[in-house]
Amino acid sequence: MAKRWVGMLLLALPAMLAGCGASRNPTAPVAPPAPAAPAAAPQADAGLAVAIAGDWRSPGDRARDAWRHPRETLEFFGIRPDMTVVEIWPAGGWYTEILAPYLRDRGRYIAAHWDPESKQEFTRKGVQAFKDKLAARPDLYGKVQLVVLAPPDKTAMVAPESVDMVLTFRNIHNWLMGDQAPAMFAAMYRVLKPGGVLGVVEHRARADRPQDPQARTGYVREDQAVALAEQAGFLLEAASEINANPRDTRDYPGGVWTLPPTLREGAKDRDRYLAIGESDRFTLRFRKPGSVAGVGEGAAPVSDEEPAAPAP
Repeated sequence: MAKRWVGMLLLALPAMLAGCGASRNPTAPVAPPAPAAPAAAPQADAGLAVAIAGDWRSPGDRARDAWRHPRETLEFFGIRPDMTVVEIWPAGGWYTEILAPYLRDRGRYIAAHWDPESKQEFTRKGVQAFKDKLAARPDLYGKVQLVVLAPPDKTAMVAPESVDMVLTFRNIHNWLMGDQAPAMFAAMYRVLKPGGVLGVVEHRARADRPQDPQARTGYVREDQAVALAEQAGFLLEAASEINANPRDTRDYPGGVWTLPPTLREGAKDRDRYLAIGESDRFTLRFRKPGSVAGVGEGAAPVSDEEPAAPAP
């Protein structure tokens, strides 16, 4: 089992890093589909727009806003600047560039990243690159808390029931590859306060075909994601088509990584894939049962059993 997980992670990690960095961010030659209006959720303050427009974000990263819709997505999740928010496996830090400055003054941003002590060099280098990113801009990222999330042994992150919101972007397929999805959902459930929110974005598989248990194409059926969350105890509160893309046919030789930003096929059919744009994605908001009283009051210290890695 461990060998299969390591092998699949090595295949997935380059695409995960490419999907979050600015080095491979082509601009699609056609406009993306207009996002559907999200279900009602609390509106974030103007600070979110300021963070999204920040000049610290590269032009390539900002060009991807047309496909990722960060403001609409985060407002759908109900983010507020006084919240304590954990982002799961932020990879290269695409959302970190928005969330950390937005939460810096009144809230708290916690990055639950890969294991820096992994036996895999690629994983260790990925974590170090993220640390270097934080260290380069202490004015933006000096308050970021970096913790480790690496099942089966390192899943505590922070103290139980201590955070307001957990966010994960395009990660469920990686967890399915490693047979770690139940453990990851359980870890997210454990750290959320009663009434806290889990926000999920993932590449959407076709509903008329069985789910590949290993999600080797990178696509996950929406009902499979809902089932995994509900098995952990979450309640589905709302679904949105903010990040839908009906042009995505989901039948490519290199899976979802055939599309931008990875463009796994290189020059082959490049214009076709650029015209399709980034993947079709579902966007789901779950809630941990319980009162929402206290949500937004900050996180408790990390538990003694699983100390946090020091912020760089």
